[in-house]
Amino acid sequence: MRKPIQYCSFCGRSEREVSFLLTGLTGLICGDCIQNADTILKDALKESGEKSGSGNARSRESNEKASIEPEKLPFPRDIKAFLDQYVIGQDDAKRYLSVAVYNHYKRLLQAESDDGVEIEKSNIIMVGATGTGKTLLAKTIARMLKVPFAIVDATVLTEAGYVGEDIESILTRLLQVANYNVKEAERGIVFIDEIDKIARKSDNPSITRDVSGEGVQQGLLKLLEGSIINVPPQGGRKHPDQPMIAIDTKNILFVCGGAFDGIERKISQRLNTQVVGYTSPAHNTAVDKNNMLQYISPQDLKSFGLIPEIIGRMPVLTYLNPLDKVALRAILTEPKNSIIKQYIKMFKMDGVKLTFDEAALEYVVDKAIEFKLGARGLRSITENMMIDPMFEIPSSEQKELHVTLDYAKSHIERNAMQYAVAS
Repeated sequence: MRKPIQYCSFCGRSEREVSFLLTGLTGLICGDCIQNADTILKDALKESGEKSGSGNARSRESNEKASIEPEKLPFPRDIKAFLDQYVIGQDDAKRYLSVAVYNHYKRLLQAESDDGVEIEKSNIIMVGATGTGKTLLAKTIARMLKVPFAIVDATVLTEAGYVGEDIESILTRLLQVANYNVKEAERGIVFIDEIDKIARKSDNPSITRDVSGEGVQQGLLKLLEGSIINVPPQGGRKHPDQPMIAIDTKNILFVCGGAFDGIERKISQRLNTQVVGYTSPAHNTAVDKNNMLQYISPQDLKSFGLIPEIIGRMPVLTYLNPLDKVALRAILTEPKNSIIKQYIKMFKMDGVKLTFDEAALEYVVDKAIEFKLGARGLRSITENMMIDPMFEIPSSEQKELHVTLDYAKSHIERNAMQYAVAS
C-alpha cells in the first residue's frame, strides 16, 4: 500500500515540493516556514522590546541610554547651569549636588589601577524648610542624568515584619527605573525624601519599639555604606519562596533630603544664641537668626534624632536657604516650568490669552510669605485665584483674561482663612 503524501500545515505544500518537513504531534511544518517564522519572531521581539521574553532587549536599550562617555561627562558647572533653568537660588545646595553627581560619574569611569587608590562615594544630606526646593532639585537633576535615578519616600519605611514598606523597597524602585538591569541599577542614584521622618522619637527608653524611626536608620546603614542586598523584584514583603535579586550598593549614590522642622532650636542652643546679659558671646552679634540652617553641623543632626552611624555614612551636609520675597517672585515667573507659565499654557490650550498685572503677582508673593508655605504656597494661592475662570471660561466665548490686583484680592482673600489655619 502506497504511503499517503504529507503536506505542510502552514503553507500547504507537499513533501515533494519542499526539502524538509518536520512532523509534530498534530501537524507538520516545512523548512521554509520555519525560516519565515524565525524572521517574523525576531522582528516582533525587536519592536516590542521583548516584553514577553527575558527583558534582554530592554537591558540592551538601558545600557545604550545609560552608557557614559568620558568626553561627554557633564562638568559641575554644566550641571549647575541646568539646575539654574528650573530652580531659583539655592546656589550652595546646587554646588554640592553638582559636585557629588560629577564625582559619581568619575567613580563609575575609574579603571582599576595598581596604586591602590579607590574613589569612595560621598552620600549627601540636604536640610531645608518645606517648600524651599529639595525635591525639585532631585527631580530636575534626574532629567539630565545618564544613570538610573529613583526618588523614594522615607515616611513609609518600617522595620522588617511591621506594617509599612521594607527598606529594600528603596532598591526595588531603582531596579524598576533601570528596567530590571542589575548592572545599571548598581551605578544609579537614589534620592531619599523626608529623611527627617525616621529620626529617633525619644532618648528615653520605652517598652515599645521605634519601628519607623531608629529601627529604619539601623536598617539603612549597610544600604548607604555598600553591601549586597537581596531585593524582591516586584516589591512588597520578603517571603521564603520568593525569588530575590542581589544588588551591590557600593556604587549607588544616596542623596537624602528633609525639612528637620525645629532643628533651628538645636542650632541656637549649640551657638548659645539664647544667652543674654554681659556673658553673651561676642560672636552672637554676627549670627543671622533668620537663617539658622546655614550654621548646621552633624552635631545638630544627632541632637535632632539621627544616629551617629547614619550621619557618618552621609559625609556631605548642605542646606537650603529660606525663600525671601525676591526669590519667591522669581520662582513665580522665571523658571522654564514656572507656575505662571503653566497657567498661561493651560488657558492657551482653550484659546484664551492670559495676562497678569505686576501688582497681582506681588500680592500672591506677599500672601505666600504671610502663610509661610514656601514655593508650594505660590501654587496653592494661584490655584485658588484661578479656580473660577478655569471653571467658567472653557464653556464660554471669552478669548482673553487679564488678572488685576483687585481681581486677585477678591479671589484670594475669600479663602484666606483656610490658609491661615493650614499654616
